[in-house]
Amino acid sequence: MGHPGMALSIVILAAGQGTRMRSDLPKVLHPLAGRTLLEHVVAAARNLGGRAIHVVYGHGGRLVPERLASLPVTWVEQGEQLGTGHAVAQALPHVPDEDTVLVLYGDVPLITEATLARLVAAAGAGGMALLTVELPDPTGYGRIVRGPDGAVRRIVEEKDADPAGRAVREVNTGILAAPARHLTRWLDALDRDNAQGEFYLTDVIAMAVAEGMAVRTVEPGGVEEVLGVNDCIQLAERERDYRRREARRLMREGVTLLDPERLDVRGSLQAGRDVVIDVGVILEGEVELGDRVRIGPYTVIRNARIGADTEILSHTRIEDAVIGEGCRVGPFARVRPGTELAAGVHLGNFVELKNARVAGGSKINHLSYVGDTTVGSRVNIGAGTITCNYDGADKHRTVIEDDVFVGSDTQFVAPVRIGAGATIGAGSTITRDVPAGELTLSRAPQQTRPGWKRPVKKPKG
Repeated sequence: MGHPGMALSIVILAAGQGTRMRSDLPKVLHPLAGRTLLEHVVAAARNLGGRAIHVVYGHGGRLVPERLASLPVTWVEQGEQLGTGHAVAQALPHVPDEDTVLVLYGDVPLITEATLARLVAAAGAGGMALLTVELPDPTGYGRIVRGPDGAVRRIVEEKDADPAGRAVREVNTGILAAPARHLTRWLDALDRDNAQGEFYLTDVIAMAVAEGMAVRTVEPGGVEEVLGVNDCIQLAERERDYRRREARRLMREGVTLLDPERLDVRGSLQAGRDVVIDVGVILEGEVELGDRVRIGPYTVIRNARIGADTEILSHTRIEDAVIGEGCRVGPFARVRPGTELAAGVHLGNFVELKNARVAGGSKINHLSYVGDTTVGSRVNIGAGTITCNYDGADKHRTVIEDDVFVGSDTQFVAPVRIGAGATIGAGSTITRDVPAGELTLSRAPQQTRPGWKRPVKKPKG
């Protein structure tokens, strides 16, 4: 992306202590939509075709590279927090002189790849570009100062601006692209003669203009892209912005949301055609919904793939599982990690599965726990069935072959195998393998004791 032949290096500033968060966690590690703030920024940057991504973290902020060690970035420590200019300068020794440097912020999580691609393209090879935005209330932001010809002249921080400067509504987002060889020289020339006593990155704009370099500006696709997180209120606001953006994307792709304001996407969602999602649904991690899937209200789905024509009824929780086509799950079902359902499986209310594989057409409709189990095709498991898979030290597996009928209130004490076509009588405790095609049951003889009287409490004196 960007200008043909241009090499790109990306610097993400993530050294802020985030004191207004009132948290022991570094600010960029706070979660938004299932990922840390910094992970959102890296995700937007990594597809730009850059040579490398350098993340500048603060002294004492070792938790950031420790927690996010798997990110494809180079970590650069900023020993003292002396301003944004000083922070960028820490990364520049790792950047080749011929590169264009894109500067991003680890606490501005909703920036998009599309906006950054336009910014880099505007800078071109050897030029500079700023991401600016007009805000109804620009309080707290540095203002863009333009000359009579409309060209950018400099940026004035609010604390250093006069009343006329504060009236300007076009503000600096801090995100910019500039040539590394010039940026290094300009940062070396910065001073701290300002209200904050810091080295302002924004001061390099006036230096570029003084040298005759044109400073181009680009606006983001939406204001939410450039809004940062400084406290828990803003974190909640960015979460809401993310939800709305995901809801709009899904509806543009044909998903029916019964109330877009009551959907939480905390990860990534891929949905097929004619999918319908009811209110209060939470989708976490990687979720894939096939064509014509219907998700009932107040359902939680995490890291799952759900096949076409399946209906998930209300208040169901699905995690790290695969649900086949044409299934019906819930209400109030729990599908735990390692579970795979083939086509046409029915799971009913208050049914819990864990590490279970269920073949096509089988039904577990009421009040059952099936864990560490392989269930064949066309099996019917009655209400109150439990696979006793844990002996206090180890897990054991139950195998139920095709066409088995399990009566209500049955316990399978694993390891045990139930042969194809077997019938298990209600109220049985099965501790040994069951032969195929036979009726097996284990019950104590029913007894009636004539004349037995229920104990009666003595009256209190």
